[in-house]
Amino acid sequence: MLYNPARRQSSLDPALLWSALMLGAIGLVMVYSASIAMAEAERFTGFRTSYFLVRHSIYLLVGLAFAAALFRIPLWLWQRASPWLFLAGTAMLVAVLVPGLGREVNGARRWLPLGIATFQPSELMKLFVVLYAADYTVRKAAFMDDFKKGFLPMFAVMTAIAALMLREPDFGALVVVTAIAMTVLFLGGLNWRLFAGLAALLGVAFTVLIVSSPYRLQRILGFMDPWSDSYGKGYQLSHSLIAFGRGEWFGVGLGASVEKLFYLPEAHTDFLLAVIAEELGFVGVLAVILLFLFLVHRAFAVGRQAASLERYFAALVAQGIGVWIAGQAFINMGVNMGLLPTKGLTLPLLSFGGTGIVVTCMALGILMRIDWENRYLMRGGSL
Repeated sequence: MLYNPARRQSSLDPALLWSALMLGAIGLVMVYSASIAMAEAERFTGFRTSYFLVRHSIYLLVGLAFAAALFRIPLWLWQRASPWLFLAGTAMLVAVLVPGLGREVNGARRWLPLGIATFQPSELMKLFVVLYAADYTVRKAAFMDDFKKGFLPMFAVMTAIAALMLREPDFGALVVVTAIAMTVLFLGGLNWRLFAGLAALLGVAFTVLIVSSPYRLQRILGFMDPWSDSYGKGYQLSHSLIAFGRGEWFGVGLGASVEKLFYLPEAHTDFLLAVIAEELGFVGVLAVILLFLFLVHRAFAVGRQAASLERYFAALVAQGIGVWIAGQAFINMGVNMGLLPTKGLTLPLLSFGGTGIVVTCMALGILMRIDWENRYLMRGGSL
C-alpha cells in the first residue's frame, strides 16, 4: 500500500529528523567557510566565493527532495525491488570502467558525466548493498548456518563488487560496502564461526591489497609517521594535525582558518573536520561527534523497534543505514585525526560532494519511512 496522507497522525521521530538537519546545516556553513579561498582563486563565473556554497545548497535541496519522495514508498516495495536495484548498481559500476562512459580524475575512474554534474555509482551502491543484504538475509534466514546455501552466494556476489571497485579504484567505498554487508549478515543470524572466518579472510585480503600496491603502502607509511616526510606522503595528515592543534578548545573563530588557505588539500571535502577543529575547536568537533552518535543510535533504535514488530527486513535496513553512516563517519574522522591511514571518504551530510549528499539523504528518507511505519503499526494500523 502506498503512502496515504490521511495517516499523518503517526508522527516521525523528531530527534532523528533534527539530528540529521543539524548535521546538514553545520556542513553547509563549514563547506562555505572551507571553500572561500579556493572559489576565489579559481574565479568561478557568476558565483566567485559562493560557488561551492551554491552547489552544496543545490545538492542538499535535491537530497531533501529525494528523501521526501522515497519516504512515500512502502518498505515492501523496496524489498521486492532490492535484487533489481543491486543489479542496476552493478551495471553502473561496470559502465564507469567503459572508456568513453566513465570519467577519469587523478588516475581514478569513478564518475559518470551527467551534463552539468557528475554521478558516482559507488555512493549509490552503498544504499543498494544495504537493501540487497537485508533482503538476502531475510530470504536465506533458514540457511544462515549453512556455508554453501547461506554464506557462499553472498560472498561470491560481494567478491564481484569488490573487483569492480578495485578497478576504479575506490578502496574507501569498498571498505564501507564490505562493512555494511558483513554487519547485516551478522545481525541477520550468520553463524559466528563463518563470520569470524570471513573477518580473518578479509583482514588478510586487505593486507595483501595494501602491500601489493606501492600507492597504498606509501599512505600507510605516511600515516605511521607523517612528520618524517611532511612535504611528501605525510603532507595531508601533517596539515590536518596542525589544524587540530591550532583549534585548541574553542577554535580560532568561524572563517579564520589558516590551513584552508591552500595548505590543507581537500579542505571542503575529505578534510572538512580539520577545518571544523581549527575554527570551532574541540567543542565544535565534539558537537559533530555527538550528533553522529545520536543519529546512529536512533537508526538502531528504529531497527530494534521494527524487529520487535517482526519486520525483519525493515529492521536490517535501518541498522544497515546506521552502520553505513557510523562506519564512514568513523573512517573520515579517524583519517583527519591521524588514527587511520589517509583515505578519500567524505564526512556524511557535512562534506561537499553531490552524489554522497544526495544518496545519504535518500537513505535517511527510507529510515524515516521505517520509523513512520513502526509508529503506525504500534497505533493499531495495518500496512
